[in-house]
Amino acid sequence: MPCRLHHFTVSNVNNLMTTSFSFVGWRKHWFVLSAILIVASIVALFLFGLKFGVDFTGGSLMELEFADGAPSTQDVKEALASLESVSVQSADKNQKLIVRTQMQDEATHQSTLLKLAETFGAFTELRFDSIGPTVGNELRRSSLIGVGLTLLLIGLYISWAFRKVSDPIASWKYGLITVLCAAHDVIIPLGAFAVLGHFYHWEVGSGFVAAILTILGYSISDTVVVFDRTRENLSHHTGEAFPVVVEKSIRQTFVRSVNTSLTTLLALAAIFFFGGESTRPFALALIIGIAVGTYSSIFFASPALVAWEQWIKRA
Repeated sequence: MPCRLHHFTVSNVNNLMTTSFSFVGWRKHWFVLSAILIVASIVALFLFGLKFGVDFTGGSLMELEFADGAPSTQDVKEALASLESVSVQSADKNQKLIVRTQMQDEATHQSTLLKLAETFGAFTELRFDSIGPTVGNELRRSSLIGVGLTLLLIGLYISWAFRKVSDPIASWKYGLITVLCAAHDVIIPLGAFAVLGHFYHWEVGSGFVAAILTILGYSISDTVVVFDRTRENLSHHTGEAFPVVVEKSIRQTFVRSVNTSLTTLLALAAIFFFGGESTRPFALALIIGIAVGTYSSIFFASPALVAWEQWIKRA
């Protein structure tokens, strides 16, 4: 397929964009799909919000496993009525309970475990986390700053790296589109977790922030691979129209991008299904983000360059 593209010239660019499948020629379809996903994600965030874990809200969390099935959440709440802000949810086919309470010191923690053992029998405590509200607020603020600063620095670096290719698209536009593409790849997992948090009580914690930063790096790397091939093809001065050069660049990197993503997704799928309850949200966030990032680097980022260039010509 890439070999055929070397024969296209400016005179038949319209044929390329309209008579056969074209990543660039069908760009309006990709933009509509991205817009639907973004709007749906923003609506979910607005309606449901994110269900923040103890890492961000402060308090204590206990994950308990019962060999013969966990007691009802209401019975556990009644047993812990002396504590404030008790939240209980079942997990893993009712074999586990996740109990969230106010901040507990070690003495209160041991007293809580003893009370539960006396009431419901033997169980195993798989996890106990306790974080103060000040630390949680600071972590949330630092996470937002970290993601924002990462996007800004990456945009500036790409603008600088592409400074020698300023025709027909200025180098800073490569940087801006890369940042927009990365934001696209982050908003959609956020929307997905807003839905999962509302209906399935999935929480957002420090592991989710690590997943978002990983998605940013992966997405930007994938986008830059296509942009860099576009830069190389433009530097050859073949006389081809810009849409043809971009189409060629996407096709030359398509197989590489898809294969890389598929191998990564297979590993993440194994973690999701076999890695245990604590790693499942982290793995799912990466699965969604990397899948969306692969889509955006191929179907959104480079076609957006063409759309911008075409808009400048019409202006």
